[in-house]
Amino acid sequence: MPKVTRDDVARLAGTSTAVVSYVVNNGPRPVAPATRERVLAAIDKLGYRPDSVAQAMASRRTNLIGLVLPDARQPFFAELAHTVEQAAFEQGRLVLIGNSDYEDDRELHYVRAFLGMQVSGLVLVSQGPSERAAREIATRDVRVVLMHRQPDALGGDAVILDDVQGAYTAVRHLVDTHGFTRVDCLGGPPTTPDSGDPVTDHVTGWRRALAERGLPTEGLLHEAPFGRFGAYQVALSLLSGPDRPRALFCSTDDQAMGVLHAAREVGLRVPDDLAVVGFDDIAEAAIADPPLTTVTSDRPGMARAAVELALEREPAAAGDPRVRTFPSTLVVRRSCGCG
Repeated sequence: MPKVTRDDVARLAGTSTAVVSYVVNNGPRPVAPATRERVLAAIDKLGYRPDSVAQAMASRRTNLIGLVLPDARQPFFAELAHTVEQAAFEQGRLVLIGNSDYEDDRELHYVRAFLGMQVSGLVLVSQGPSERAAREIATRDVRVVLMHRQPDALGGDAVILDDVQGAYTAVRHLVDTHGFTRVDCLGGPPTTPDSGDPVTDHVTGWRRALAERGLPTEGLLHEAPFGRFGAYQVALSLLSGPDRPRALFCSTDDQAMGVLHAAREVGLRVPDDLAVVGFDDIAEAAIADPPLTTVTSDRPGMARAAVELALEREPAAAGDPRVRTFPSTLVVRRSCGCG
């Protein structure tokens, strides 16, 4: 059976092959609704399937977007990946996902692989990126958008959250609303970058909120893994000691989940004996025991912005990265002591 071509579709629909291309690729030019319906009907009747490989060879771009994450097992990054996939679907694109596991070599592997596949754009959720990954990106004519990270790492485009303000608001709530004069903080592990990383910004917001009220921070910052099991182990030791905190700001919701579990294990009631606040507003936060007070953001909006920037063909002016900053909002639930 001969292969159905774009010419066949155009003849049956009574239009040009260019118009068929506009319908199949959803652009770059608009098509009148009636004409679009004729083309789609012809595609359905003939069983036409576009040759994506040939399209990629012709345009030197595929309909793919690369997404590199630290760890899709963590709920925050899983939810972030889903929102990026949804935003890409709205643009008629597919998403390739790679997990760096916070390792530079794995991140570089996926960056090279995705760029080699001629992706239309690359969304990078990174603690770095590493110098080698940055050099690899610099050699390719593909737009790379950083999410969850300040743009100074690449000097390129970024979609970020106002992490400092979010943490500041959460800690001020503990101080101003609940009257705590001591608020401990679970930061990141020792490998957390000194600047530009969201968790570093969360610690900055924590420090700023306490400093404005003349409250101490010395000795109250505790290193902890980002995941709940590692944070649970840190919290077991912290909450079992004689100088345990009465209020704890966690840099991630996963950490806060680990803290809630550790508190139950050592016999502490949240929020009666320990107030807990997280950051990220993962879906599980609303049904935690007790429901977790945390900081939320417009993740779908951030994902759409990242995909739009990744697909933007016009190059940014040298030294003038496009940065889209989204606000953060405190979601008050019961874990902080509110009713």
